[in-house]
Amino acid sequence: MKGKYLFTSESVTEGHPDKVCDKISDAFLDECLKQDKNSRVAVEAFTTTGLVVLGGEVTTTGYVNAQKIVRDTLKDIGYDESVSGFCYKDVGVMSSIHGQSSDISQGVTVGEGDDTEQGAGDQGMMFGYATNETKEYMPMPLVLAHKLTMKLTEVRKNKELTYLKPDGKSQVTVEYENGVPKRIDAVVVASHHDEDVDIEQLRKDIEEKVIKPICGDYLDEDTKYFINATGRFVLGGPPADTGLTGRKIIVDTYGGHGSHGGGAFSGKDPSKVDRSASYAARYIAKNVVAAGLADKCEVQIAYSIGISEPVSLLIHTFRTNKIPEEKITELVKKHFPLKPADIVSELDLLRPIYQKTAAYGHFGRDDADFTWEKLDKVDVLKAEAGELSEPEIKGKDEMIDE
Repeated sequence: MKGKYLFTSESVTEGHPDKVCDKISDAFLDECLKQDKNSRVAVEAFTTTGLVVLGGEVTTTGYVNAQKIVRDTLKDIGYDESVSGFCYKDVGVMSSIHGQSSDISQGVTVGEGDDTEQGAGDQGMMFGYATNETKEYMPMPLVLAHKLTMKLTEVRKNKELTYLKPDGKSQVTVEYENGVPKRIDAVVVASHHDEDVDIEQLRKDIEEKVIKPICGDYLDEDTKYFINATGRFVLGGPPADTGLTGRKIIVDTYGGHGSHGGGAFSGKDPSKVDRSASYAARYIAKNVVAAGLADKCEVQIAYSIGISEPVSLLIHTFRTNKIPEEKITELVKKHFPLKPADIVSELDLLRPIYQKTAAYGHFGRDDADFTWEKLDKVDVLKAEAGELSEPEIKGKDEMIDE
């Protein structure tokens, strides 16, 4: 995009009601996978004042104590005070879980000695995206928004700001010029806090201890700050706002950049292409950009339930491609897994790694368990694409280092 423009992305902390539900759903999934890697799991959570409800379909040889999963997750997040109206010790937990539909299972399950291939667990289209504007190959507004919410959680849990509570949100507006991030135009932070906190002290502390360490050189004298803009955020978490699994799909992905197929991730085992194919699409897009084949890349993969081959594959580079998109598509088909079983195998997805994906984004994270972030296809893509220059990272590297 030419000229100057603003783009905004948001993030939420792990104590946000929707993220509480995501973490509970993925904690349940992880426990199933610990006991039976072939577990089929689709678990949703709902939470409000003093209550968590679990529902869904689970087929596993293991046993999961739903009460313990919920309470341990809430305790880890920091909901540990009964006075708040939501505490891990006394919250009510209801569970309604049954087995996976046999009609779905017959299209996905492959028996021993069966020469058929594992089909997709559902129909749908999944997207992946990458851009070279940051070292994470992610859009800068979202990178910074996630790091702000992570910092909010850090200063809360290490007691640097003792009056903060688990719920919170951030939002970052970046000014671009000809597609390159130049400065931050606005920062929005809202943090749950104790009853007796001085709001001006809170604003000063968050600016100095959260915003400036993260946003650094992108801030200038014209940057606007909106910190707890209503002046009060004492009632927070599920008592203030009902939470549901899968309601933060843009926070989870690319912050509004690229497209989204509509499927959420948390609580779903890797046979669900909503999750595994989205991870594969990110894997493809990131390697394409890191190899210098394009400055930006969006990948769409579509499936039919019970069928292993994708219905369609689209590589879209927003006219930033260095070689024809048709050639990129050929390379992707040759070197990347696209069938559900191949994706699960290539990315080693039958592991209990999912609870930590549930907050602060599924992509752009420097964690060995996030196998969809690996860049192991860059060399072969470069070699087969011809001579290409190293991809330029357009943003300021020091701002996006971990």
